[in-house]
Parts: sequence; C-alpha cells; structure tokens
Amino acid sequence: MRTSTASPTRWRKAGGLCAAAGVLLVVLALCSLFVGKYPLTLEGLLAGDEMQVRVFWTLRFTRMLVGVLGGFALGASGFVYQTVFRNPLASPDVIGVSSGASAGAAAGILFCSGTAAVTACAFGGAIAAVFAALALASLDRSGRGGTIVLAGIAVHALAQTALICLKLTADPERQLASIEYWIMGSLNGISLHSAALNMALCAVVLAVLLALHRQVILLSAREDEARMLGVPVGKLRLVVLLAATLTVSCVVSLTGLISFIGLLAPHGARLLTRSNRFSTMVLSGLLGGVLLCAADLLARSLAETELPVSIFTSLLGAPFLIWLVVRGRRSL
Repeated sequence: MRTSTASPTRWRKAGGLCAAAGVLLVVLALCSLFVGKYPLTLEGLLAGDEMQVRVFWTLRFTRMLVGVLGGFALGASGFVYQTVFRNPLASPDVIGVSSGASAGAAAGILFCSGTAAVTACAFGGAIAAVFAALALASLDRSGRGGTIVLAGIAVHALAQTALICLKLTADPERQLASIEYWIMGSLNGISLHSAALNMALCAVVLAVLLALHRQVILLSAREDEARMLGVPVGKLRLVVLLAATLTVSCVVSLTGLISFIGLLAPHGARLLTRSNRFSTMVLSGLLGGVLLCAADLLARSLAETELPVSIFTSLLGAPFLIWLVVRGRRSL
C-alpha cells in the first residue's frame, strides 16, 4: 500500500519540478531576447522597426535558441554519462569529451574553413576522446566506475597537449585569436545561418537520446545483471555514448567550452527528485538550459565588454566539484 501511494507522489513531485524549471527557463529565454548592448523594445518589434527586427531574428533569437537547446543538451548528456558509467563525476568535461572537441575544433580552424568543417572536426575530436577513454577503461577488468574518470583525465591531458601544439602552429594575428576566443566559450556572434545545421542535428540526436531513456537506465545496472535481462550492453552503450557525444559536440562546436553544466545539472536534478528516471533526465536538461541562459545573461550585462560564459558556470561548478570530492559520494 505504501509503495502504491509513494510512487504517484514521486511522479507528481517530479512533474512539478519539471514544470517549475520549464517556467523559469521560459522566463530566462524571454529576458535573453531583450538584454544586450543594442536596445530592443516590444513596441519597436511590433511596429516593424527594420533594425530591431533584424537584430532580433539574426542575433537575439538564435542566441536564445542556442542557450535553451544547448543547455538542455549538455544537461541531458551529462545525465547519460553519469548513468551509463555509474559515476557521479562523469561528465563531458571530466571524461575528456569537451577537451577532445576543443582540440578537434582548433584543428578545423587551422586546416579547414567554414562552420561545417569546424563542427565536423569538433565531433571527430569528441568521438576520438570517447573511444580513447573507453579503450583505457577496458584495460581494468575490475568493473569499477571510477576507472572511466581516471581514463578521462588521461585523455583530457592528451587533448590539451594536442591543443597546445596546434596553438603553437597557429597564426598569432588570426587563427590563434579565433582558437582562444572559441575556447573561452561564448554565445556571442552566433547567427541563424551558422547555427541552423548544428541545432537541427542536435535536436534530432537529443530526441533519439530521450527515446532511449529506458535503455540508459538499464545501463546503470551492473553489466552482468543487464546481460541477464537480455540487454546487449556493448552495442547499446556504444549507441548511447555516440548519441550523447554528438549532442555535446554540436553545442560545443558553436559555443566553445561551456564548463560544468553537464556535471551540475544532473546532480541538481537528482538532489531534487531523489530518483534516477526519465523525469530526472528531463529535469537535468531543463536545469542545464536554466544554467546556460542565466550565465549568458550575466556575461553580457555585468561589464562593458561581454565576458566568457564559462566564468560564471565555473564559479558554480568548481566549488560543487570540490564539495563532491570532500563528501566522497560514490554512487548515483
């Protein structure tokens, strides 16, 4: 009897939390449309002011879309990484995906041209990082969840070394500045033309990832238990990780490095829901969108010049990571 009444209560609580996070995300998204150096007013937009309409559609709307969808993608992907690897520290930052995408994007800036090429290189770097981390982790047969984090740290170091070598060969006046600006992470200057393909691909893969939520939860069980349930662990893990990695690379290739959202959002969702189910995955995405939109609003409103978004996400993420280490939390 207790179980039958507790479960609907948990679902109602999770639904209420998702609704509240969704409302907050909508409010931040609307604020994002009107905050910036060029003033926009509702009256001017409704009156058809040419410059305001152009700024709205080419810059502000795209920036808002990237903030909402990109933050949701980073939060949901962080949930997937932590669940699949059964480790609360696993995230696009910690296991090397973001640094691999950074090295790939830097190579794209140096040796290719165009947003599509940079996106493809960022995705290739992220995929290479994931495969390298999985290959290193597979050398440990103990099945401990912390192995993937150690492997990710090693892959992160290798990717950072590759990034440094690429920066040394870059033209200081053009390419190096582009790489440095990309690494800092920003939603500034993203146009609808440059973001359309990335965001469309991100939305499609994110939908696939959400559709695979039951499989993601099954992968959180021990490997022998999952195999007893008839789950093709190896193939399923590869598909899920590739989808999460593609989602992250689509966002990172547009915004540059946005730190800690993939770590903070899933933890916040689990602390609120006290569960690890589909509603938690959705809440992780919504909180990721809230974090990215809020950080972007602060980045463009606190100083005369626009600040990198990662400054504000790191101010939240670094203390939280230290708290996790001190607390010694080892299970999802």
